[in-house]
Amino acid sequence: MSAVRPPDRLRQPDRLRQPVPLPLPARLRIRLAARLRGHGRDRGTVSIEFLGFLPILLVVGLAVVQLGLAAFAVQQAGTGARAAARTASMDETDHPPDPQAAGRAAMTGWVARDARVSVDGGGGDAVSATVRVTIPSLLPGVHDFGTASRSATMPRPQKPGALGLGPAVETYEVGTYEGAPPR
Repeated sequence: MSAVRPPDRLRQPDRLRQPVPLPLPARLRIRLAARLRGHGRDRGTVSIEFLGFLPILLVVGLAVVQLGLAAFAVQQAGTGARAAARTASMDETDHPPDPQAAGRAAMTGWVARDARVSVDGGGGDAVSATVRVTIPSLLPGVHDFGTASRSATMPRPQKPGALGLGPAVETYEVGTYEGAPPR
């Protein structure tokens, strides 16, 4: 089988078919050849860009989680302050008040551990409680984000025993039971 050859007028002369040696250094010729190939020169750039962006992404993620943790600590301080004020506003005939214990019991354990509960009621018609908690830190090397403080005020009942809770009775008469005793 013979190869089909183009007519002589369409054939290039032999001198044009030979590559012309470039008077360039070998390194420059290799770089030029890589650029002419196209996509090969961009291989791996996305990985390098991601590795450069990863620390920024981690710091932003930790900052968001730390902000959520601080908001949670503030919310827990408010919950503890309301519970402490509510307990302090109760009359002793209704329930023996222990506002500090009630404030700590209303909060999550790891927040309540370092909580400081203070109650200011005096002899007025309202009681105020303030809870101060330490904001925990997630960021390495940063140990102090300060404290979160919340206050709550509750009115006192006008007359003793107004809440009707009274002390719990262990024995009940038949026919007078109206439900479980208050806690």
